[in-house]
Amino acid sequence: MRVPDPSLLLLIPAYNEEARIEPVLRKYADFFQRNYTGKFQLVVVLNGCRDNTLGVVQRVAKEFPSVGWMDFPAPIGKGGALIEGLKLAGHADVIGYVDADGATGPEAVLQLIPHLAQADCVIGSRWLPGSVLLKAQPKFRQIVSRCFHGIVEFFFWMHIKDTQCPCKLMRRAVVEKIHPNLRIADLAFDVNLLVATKRAGFRIEEVPIEWTDVVGSKVTTSLFRNSLAMFLSVVRVWLIYSPRFYRLLRPLRPLEGWIYKKLKAPAPLSATETQGAKPGDGKGPASPA
Repeated sequence: MRVPDPSLLLLIPAYNEEARIEPVLRKYADFFQRNYTGKFQLVVVLNGCRDNTLGVVQRVAKEFPSVGWMDFPAPIGKGGALIEGLKLAGHADVIGYVDADGATGPEAVLQLIPHLAQADCVIGSRWLPGSVLLKAQPKFRQIVSRCFHGIVEFFFWMHIKDTQCPCKLMRRAVVEKIHPNLRIADLAFDVNLLVATKRAGFRIEEVPIEWTDVVGSKVTTSLFRNSLAMFLSVVRVWLIYSPRFYRLLRPLRPLEGWIYKKLKAPAPLSATETQGAKPGDGKGPASPA
């Protein structure tokens, strides 16, 4: 008799994705319904959406019971949305996330799960031999991506080729352990998550993945502003894990908030904000059953 697959909770952070999220949700829900023996839950975390993303998600949820949502009317950033979504970790054995644009297909996510037999956190990588890029990023964005990788490697020496690939899976124990240390609400959230995972002693495995660049990326349309905010957040993560220097940041907190506001990026969360609720508490009008 075949052992059932582990229960899986997959998060999709969404900001104004009315135009393209429906086919992604249907593809994921249908694929895992047909190809996965364990319990599967797909939760969209809406982050300050001003369009009808919520209505689209609710329409798909009527057809696929595995689809749910968490709605945050005020913008909290992609990282902030994932920090909130990870509070549902108690509902599954394996927790992960992908982007709303469908750059990573459900087949690629399914292929990562077996790697959790020997790792605590598995991340897809677009920069390892064996990865399949059906459509590559524009050259300039690739250059910016490699520069960012160099900055992350300089600060943390994690030897991870692709920290920013939007496809990651973790064991529940990882999320429960590191959640209080997740502070970064912008696009550098992935760095925060991986550093916290490494510092907690968990094993991370990087796996080649099939991926395609999708037209309309919100990162590309404001690349300079996002890149600067991400750089500042990487420095902040380094400071958090450098207690002697972290104390120096406190008097500069008002200036930090002003800079993030000017960059139109969500400011990092404080320790009290992240420790106020434990993973598994849940929040929003619809949580996984």
